Amino acid sequence: MTRVQPSKATLKRIGRDYAVSIIFWMLLSFLVSWQSHHTVVNSLRPTSLRDLFLLFGARYLSVALLTPPLVYIVEYWPIGASAPIRRSLAYLAGYVPFTLAFAVIRWCILPPWVSETQSWAPRTPGAILELAYGSFVDVPLLYIGILIAAHTHFYFSLSRQQEMERLQLRQSLTLSELQALKIQLHPHFLFNTLQGISTLIDVNPATAQNALRKLSTLLRVALAHSGSDLVELADELRFLESYLDLEQLRLGSRLRSDVRISAHTRNALVPQLILQPLIENAIVHGVACSRDGGWIEILATNLGDRLELRVRNSVAGQSERGLGLGIPNVRARLRHLYADDASFEFVINDDRVACATLVVPALIGPTVLSASHAPSVTADDTACTS
Repeated sequence: MTRVQPSKATLKRIGRDYAVSIIFWMLLSFLVSWQSHHTVVNSLRPTSLRDLFLLFGARYLSVALLTPPLVYIVEYWPIGASAPIRRSLAYLAGYVPFTLAFAVIRWCILPPWVSETQSWAPRTPGAILELAYGSFVDVPLLYIGILIAAHTHFYFSLSRQQEMERLQLRQSLTLSELQALKIQLHPHFLFNTLQGISTLIDVNPATAQNALRKLSTLLRVALAHSGSDLVELADELRFLESYLDLEQLRLGSRLRSDVRISAHTRNALVPQLILQPLIENAIVHGVACSRDGGWIEILATNLGDRLELRVRNSVAGQSERGLGLGIPNVRARLRHLYADDASFEFVINDDRVACATLVVPALIGPTVLSASHAPSVTADDTACTS
């Protein structure tokens, strides 16, 4: 038969529990000894402080050695929803072996103390029963106190563990949903872009070939940051400018774009591809459906501890009904990433201008981009017009 050896973690925990138990009960024994000494100091036969330290030290050391096993029993068989009456009766009956074990340990540590003669009596087998009988009143209080403390610690630890598991589960679900939302964007973006390029193959094969090269570059950039939820705004804008260049090949002079960002927002962190579906919506439903084309404006402004991102575009003509993916995806990602710390609003004004506004916490990236890697800036704004 194979013997199961306790692990190092189990032995470490047992050693730690016994150390804590002994320290706690021995400190309590010193306090009780000191209080008892001041109580009996004026009696006819006062007990010396040394004997009181030994007497209560032996008593509480016996309790200290029994505390960890009792705590372990409570961890395995707590009084709860499962058979509460039966377990309560079992713990009530457990007082008897606890008292006997206390008497044996106490007898082994020091001989019995005779208060009438103020001396230590010899160790005899009958003295064990006398110790058990003499502790019949105060040991139950210690036994019940240990049970209450053990159950309190058990249910507190259980509640904390369950809360941590709920948080981990919620975090895992949030990460899974975020990943699903990001994965949802890639085929949607790819399908729409390829559909736009397909219209160029027959009428302008050279432009279609150039568009495919730009698309491959865009996909490499998107895949390079696929594991990141947040990217620097400068990186996001470079991706958007490449995407606008790609759409420019298809729409030509019908698409006019203007990118303006505050100089202090270049290294702010924003959700990856958070603006791309808004730009795509602006092109599909605002620019491409108009015979005269239209315009798109992208703005980023620092509002103290908030970052405002705004996409404005002209609206004209009647567009084809889409899948309704872009705006719900943006709302869902903002909710998962920032909870109530971010807001999103989309309106179409009376002058036929659509405006999507995102406000997110102004988180700053670890590094500041150099001028050679960021869009050109003036004193106040960054501007790029196509």
